[in-house]
Amino acid sequence: MVDVSPSYYTEPQEKRDQPWFANRVARLLCSSGVTPEGLLASLLDIEARLGRRREADAPRFGPRVIDIDLLVFGGEQRDGDVLTLPHPRMAGRAFVLVPLRDVAPDFSFPDGVSLHERLAALPHRVEGRRIWQ
Repeated sequence: MVDVSPSYYTEPQEKRDQPWFANRVARLLCSSGVTPEGLLASLLDIEARLGRRREADAPRFGPRVIDIDLLVFGGEQRDGDVLTLPHPRMAGRAFVLVPLRDVAPDFSFPDGVSLHERLAALPHRVEGRRIWQ
């Protein structure tokens, strides 16, 4: 691991009647030969070992033990059934962009828009380590 953000606590999105979530972003250095799909498989394995269950009838955006998303993988772009890179919803989520700013302040999206510009365009509020959106 190269860097990890502090934990931020975020009000639930989509499904509001649940506890707040803790969010962090980690910046990793992968050894050569690691693919985005291979890294995703490893992340899903970590989730499973920590008790995450992905039943088909589980409510989307509901409470879960852990949720690890692969946001970006270098400059790779994917649009597949298993993996989309960059993560398709990250640009609209302050709970992703605020901690991402801690570990990659110079990040820009493939369309050239900077992390700071994208975050400034989102209606959100940060107080300490709490994020409202």
